[in-house]
Amino acid sequence: MGDRLRLAGPPVAVLFLLLVVWQGAVWIFELEAWKLPGPVEIIREAAAIWPRLLDHTWATTRLALLGFAAGAATGILVAALLHLVPGARAGLYPLLVLSQNIPTIVLYPLLMIWLGLGLLPKLVLIILVCFFPIAVAMLSGLGQRDPRLADYLAMIGAGKWRIFRDLEVPGAVPYLFSGLKIAAAYSITGVIVAEWLGASSGIGYFIKLSYSGFLVTRVFAGVAVIVLLSLAVFGIIVAAERWWTRWQPRQEGR
Repeated sequence: MGDRLRLAGPPVAVLFLLLVVWQGAVWIFELEAWKLPGPVEIIREAAAIWPRLLDHTWATTRLALLGFAAGAATGILVAALLHLVPGARAGLYPLLVLSQNIPTIVLYPLLMIWLGLGLLPKLVLIILVCFFPIAVAMLSGLGQRDPRLADYLAMIGAGKWRIFRDLEVPGAVPYLFSGLKIAAAYSITGVIVAEWLGASSGIGYFIKLSYSGFLVTRVFAGVAVIVLLSLAVFGIIVAAERWWTRWQPRQEGR
């Protein structure tokens, strides 16, 4: 615990210093709130509208967790198929890379046309955003098996499926968590884009309304919620990684 606190100290100190400088600049230059509110004004505004902000935060959190879970399952399944099916990686991997070059702001309107205005297009968008880093990380991990152990398992009669289950998947777990941490942040971003373009609740919707009404302080309050949500999801994945890989030697700085 002491090591973790020491590691967290410098970034927290830098963040606090940036907030102090930000608030000081607002006071010194007498910037109006509709141009650039300070952290004090943002916190005060967030506290004043907390019930409404909490409702939008909960809507975003539910959708992000659902989409992240579905995206993680999809990414793991895609990685397994590309790894196990002969020729699948050579034929499909370039197409997966190309799929990530379509901007979400262009893709989501198409999803609304094809799938309607309900939950489904939002969920599909988050899955498409999340699954790729998970699939890539998992696929990399599956390819890092110990050849000596693989030869030993094959020698005692283990088939391809058993080698995959008993050797390759456990060895790929640390790589998988790397992808999960990236996808966790992407899930929040995907939800915000979907809510901005077509929703009746959520932080993205709240920011859009605030922006349209020139309520800049509320826009910053929404952004602060997005940052906190991203950090919370990232922290949960890091905690799960430490619990899951506790049998491995702890690396320096972790």
